[in-house]
Amino acid sequence: MLVHILRRFKGRAWLVLLTALSATPVLAQTANFASLTLSQGFSPADGVVSGFTGGSYSLAAIANSDRQNNRCIGFASPTPDHIMVLERDFPKLTVQVNTGGSDTTLLIRGPGNENTIRCGDDTGSNKDASISDTSWKAGRYSIWVGTFEEGVRRDYSLSVEQK
Repeated sequence: MLVHILRRFKGRAWLVLLTALSATPVLAQTANFASLTLSQGFSPADGVVSGFTGGSYSLAAIANSDRQNNRCIGFASPTPDHIMVLERDFPKLTVQVNTGGSDTTLLIRGPGNENTIRCGDDTGSNKDASISDTSWKAGRYSIWVGTFEEGVRRDYSLSVEQK
């Protein structure tokens, strides 16, 4: 079918059409690692995925700060590490990185046009990042797991818990 469409266009117009068809908007990106689809009452095992850090893309390029004025810091891949789909609203969730104590960061961009950026750094005395927040609306969330230093590779597990 695409061939028939391209034959209708003359000159460079087919190139414009092909470029438009192949362009992937940021919100439609796939994740580097596993995705999560969660509904109310999900089991703890359904809220765990894993991956590794190692990017050189500054998370501050996505947002300097989140909806609570926390700074968005660290380095990750420009593509989200995980996609989290919430099938319903959640009153409270905690998203936690576990590397065994490495210095990680988190950035989560939520659905819609509202300000839904959430950023996290150290968790108490633990250098692993976490975000514990309220009012998680149903929809698609992009999650980046970063490190304080550019290009540092750390294996991690990421867990999401209902509170």
